[in-house]
Amino acid sequence: MVEGFGPTMGRGTHGGPGPEGRSPASGQQPRDPIRVLVVDDHELFRRGLEIVLAQEEDIEVVGEAGDGAEAVEKAADLLPDIVLMDVRMPRRGGIEACTTIKEVAPSARIIMLTISDEEADLYDAIKAGATGYLLKEISTDEVTAAIRAVADGQSQISPSMAAKLLTEFKSMIQRNGEDQRLVPAPRLTSRELEVLRLVATGRNNRDIARVLFISENTVKNHVRNILEKLQLHSRMEAVVYAMREKILDLENG
Repeated sequence: MVEGFGPTMGRGTHGGPGPEGRSPASGQQPRDPIRVLVVDDHELFRRGLEIVLAQEEDIEVVGEAGDGAEAVEKAADLLPDIVLMDVRMPRRGGIEACTTIKEVAPSARIIMLTISDEEADLYDAIKAGATGYLLKEISTDEVTAAIRAVADGQSQISPSMAAKLLTEFKSMIQRNGEDQRLVPAPRLTSRELEVLRLVATGRNNRDIARVLFISENTVKNHVRNILEKLQLHSRMEAVVYAMREKILDLENG
């Protein structure tokens, strides 16, 4: 369960300037709030999450849904920026709904917020188009930070789940026995490979910048170049591609 639900929960730490926050620089127009659709079959959890997000000036909960079928309808009607959705729900699960939401609201980015730490669920969510996968045990500050990061074009995944994702890829490749690439792999620079390896472990741009002793803007440029070279749309897709095409050394990852 996400920690800190309730009226006394403190505000997030997004107010300061910098690439991770969304507060405008001096002289710039304020950015529109990030419009969030909350999807979970537990009403109490939805209400708690709404209370938390209501305290953030740059985040607006525009709707809620109790299952995947209702989520698709609401997404088509509201066109949210972010869909915060559970994996396992009645009538229609989150992963199945994810695929349809990407069709009816292509600009929406989907974050799975769930108790499920099953590797198969994580992998299926990524294939269905999810941009983030977080466990409900994370703190409320981490939830709001993830919403902002995904809205700014990053992917988010719990570090523990990133490790499981790598394990799942190893098993998948061993099962399939893929000895040849499906297409010639584009040439990535050594620095781009370093960035991609760190992305695969679940690190965000700030952490990658710290590890490589470069700026966050440089990290963003590297990620953009990686996506362009691989002709992909998200960091998560880049990791999937890199594992499948054996661009990364799984044995040493």
